[in-house]
Amino acid sequence: MKTQTSPHREGDSTPSAALQVRHLIIRYGSTSVLHDISLYVGSGEVVALIGANGAGKSTTLRAISGLVPPVSGEIRFRGEVISRLSPAAVVRKGVVHCPEGRRIFSRLTVRENLRLGYYTRRDAAEERNALERIYGLFPILRERQNQLGETLSGGEQQMLAIGRALMIRPELLLLDEPSLGLAPLVVEKIFETIESINKEGTAVLLVEQNAHLALQAAARAYVLENGRIVLTGSGSALLTDDRVRKAYLGEL
Repeated sequence: MKTQTSPHREGDSTPSAALQVRHLIIRYGSTSVLHDISLYVGSGEVVALIGANGAGKSTTLRAISGLVPPVSGEIRFRGEVISRLSPAAVVRKGVVHCPEGRRIFSRLTVRENLRLGYYTRRDAAEERNALERIYGLFPILRERQNQLGETLSGGEQQMLAIGRALMIRPELLLLDEPSLGLAPLVVEKIFETIESINKEGTAVLLVEQNAHLALQAAARAYVLENGRIVLTGSGSALLTDDRVRKAYLGEL
């Protein structure tokens, strides 16, 4: 039976969820950005968050990763409240944020950038293993490992940003606009990598401007409009939803 899309209901959750966000409110100064949103990511799931620019998608990821404090609401990971933890403490819990815009260190080498992704750990042998794993996912980074970040192409910089985020094998990866500004072949490689790491057990909360790609990759998705979640359903169901097709897939 086909999964149906449905309006979002506050408190959506599941006992097996890795991440639970409940009634989250975020303000920048006096401006409300997120209005009482609730969502969850199950263990090993890929969940997409789609919406127009300014809807609050990136803010949601920044709140989960500890970069933006909530006015109210609760964020739990593996049952533990992480809403008030520092970003470094959130990383140590197993939640890693790969932000929009890559944010690599342009004057450091590829290898140095990757090693910074391991800063919460202190095991040299495991760090070497982690580097080898990233080079296996992105062979071009091995070839470029001694080059400065600023010398890489846009696609290579995105691979580096994702590789750095994966260095500690996070349980949950928060991935913000991974395809932005990239050539189609590079985008294909990025999404193949998302699928690969997910098969290894990493859950992914994906914010992606290409709604079609995001919904194809995701088991479930949420539609965010003006700081409110207005629709949720399986990725396949949302792909055929008339409201989503018209607003986000460019179909009439």
